Amino acid sequence: MARIKKKDAAKPPEPPKAAPRRRWFPANLCIAIGLLLIAATSYPAWKHLIPDLTGRSEYKVRAEQIAITQPPQWVPANLVEQVLEHADLTGDLSLLDDGLTKRLAEAFALHPWVEEVVTVKKSFPAAVSVQLNYRRPVAMVQVKQGMYPVDPSGVLLPPEDFSVSETKLYPLITNVHSTPQGPAGTSWGDAAVIGAANLADVLSPHWKKLALAAIECPREASATQLRGDEVYVLLANGGSRILWGRVPGSDQPGELSTEQKIGRLKKYVADFGGFDRPNGPYEIDIRHWQEISRRTLTAERDDEALKRN
Repeated sequence: MARIKKKDAAKPPEPPKAAPRRRWFPANLCIAIGLLLIAATSYPAWKHLIPDLTGRSEYKVRAEQIAITQPPQWVPANLVEQVLEHADLTGDLSLLDDGLTKRLAEAFALHPWVEEVVTVKKSFPAAVSVQLNYRRPVAMVQVKQGMYPVDPSGVLLPPEDFSVSETKLYPLITNVHSTPQGPAGTSWGDAAVIGAANLADVLSPHWKKLALAAIECPREASATQLRGDEVYVLLANGGSRILWGRVPGSDQPGELSTEQKIGRLKKYVADFGGFDRPNGPYEIDIRHWQEISRRTLTAERDDEALKRN
């Protein structure tokens, strides 16, 4: 009997390939889609049967039902009413309005006292809560037209919200030859004023204790930007002039840090009892690395300074 070689052995037959499965949508999904189609096509016929809730009191939002973050004392008490009136949102608003939160956020963001709208939330019964960050006045800019409040970034704030007595509570920014480039809520538009506002903010915790009166803008500053070598001057209540130097945060080589300069101001007052003692007023230079220098301001220099201002 002949032997069958291994290579000649018959291979086992391959199993038949399974037929591809047909994919079917689940029955529940088909039913749901069908119901949605029916509802969409028949909506015009039965929408009048749905009760209109927009007129019910629990869905109406009025100004007194809009709660905002507790404003500081310098922000007007009727801020909400001002925002709604300016945005033409007077009258009853509807809690069912899907665009209500967006429109309120946009309206509050336009107010000059609002620095940032954080959140706007609706709740039932009808109420809206608005979380805000407010702008903060740090100085008054003195120009021929009057006094104008600014925040630390040099943004103009509403002058009408300050009484004459209130304007005297803030550092004064002098030697300004520009006027605001836009309405309240926009930047002053002058680099020298913006730098002075920033300096006023830095010095605000120490202003009264150091008996300072004003910040004098550099005469050589342009309206658009600082070159980097401009010198700001602090004016003391007794008439002394303190050469501060460049704006805080300047990265010019050799410039003392803001903390170092404030430390020198405090040391001078501690050593002498004030910037005008013992025989001032003086011109005091705190910019040098090694020491503070000073010289007496003569009557001639005072007259010259007054003419320049």
